[in-house]
Amino acid sequence: MEPLPEDSNRNWTEPGVYEVAAGVYRIPLPLPNDALRAVNVYAISDGSTLALIDSGWALTEARQLLSDALKGIGAELGDVREFLVTHVHRDHYTQAVVLRREFGSKVSLGKLEEPSLRVTADPDQLPMQAQVELLRHCGADEVIAALAKMFGDVPRRTDIDQWEDPDEWLTPGRRTVLPNRELEVVHTPGHTTGHVVFLDGAAGLLFSGDHVLPHITPSIGFQPVPAELPLNDYLESLRLVRALPDQRLLPAHGPVAGSVHERIDELLEHHRKRLETMAAQVDAGASTAFDTASRLGWTRRGRKLSEMDAFNQMLAVLETAAHLDLLVSQDKLAVQTIDGVRHYGTN
Repeated sequence: MEPLPEDSNRNWTEPGVYEVAAGVYRIPLPLPNDALRAVNVYAISDGSTLALIDSGWALTEARQLLSDALKGIGAELGDVREFLVTHVHRDHYTQAVVLRREFGSKVSLGKLEEPSLRVTADPDQLPMQAQVELLRHCGADEVIAALAKMFGDVPRRTDIDQWEDPDEWLTPGRRTVLPNRELEVVHTPGHTTGHVVFLDGAAGLLFSGDHVLPHITPSIGFQPVPAELPLNDYLESLRLVRALPDQRLLPAHGPVAGSVHERIDELLEHHRKRLETMAAQVDAGASTAFDTASRLGWTRRGRKLSEMDAFNQMLAVLETAAHLDLLVSQDKLAVQTIDGVRHYGTN
């Protein structure tokens, strides 16, 4: 499997190894049963030292495709010196943990992911336990019931051994990755509280993880330890990265794009319009986050909430709640809690 030049016309999920810049290669790995379909892992090499940005999901197929891709640049799994992980979601973190046991690679993760990692690694904590509680506050009993039907009333923990601590907790600042290559670690909370991106200013590249994606808007605050105002965190993080010099966008999901700034401007405008739309729905009589989400269109096709599967209904309702809570914090809406459910209204 020889490296191929990056091609914007090629399906970005197609397996292979693609040269993005000198010494930088994009490796898409599969995500079975996931609408995103693939996650990009980026290999950075000087010919003798190899580091990876993110690792993929700990799946047999993903491991084999990663191994095949690395062979295309003259390397093996055991040559990976370090995994630099943008955030703690399973499609970014778990394969690094599994490969570390076998080959001794180092794993590094943002420091503020520690609380969520601790909860995820707790065998007594059920998957999405925090999200179910948040859904109750949203008046979304229908979604809770749909999740139980989809995953079972007590989802089994089948991957509890994949949530070990990293070797290093990353903090913002310069970070040597290869002997002659440094990256800037930038803390970008919002998608998760401890999310980081990696800036290669010398090469004009931003490894953006799930912070900035070219075709979709990232989910907000999907993590086992919820943030108070995740959308506010996300918008502030977007503005922080927008203030940096523009770079090529190397996202975790989707093709490489030419401008980080251009996509951030689109994301900021999207959320500005979404905040206006949700405020208008409350003004028109929507009360809870579930009620508001049910009145909106979702995805580029404008699907109804009821047309989506239970997992994506959950993400949609919680994203709606994040927008409404931000409007409350800005004194643009009022809120009162009745029997554990948050009801929104105009001031």
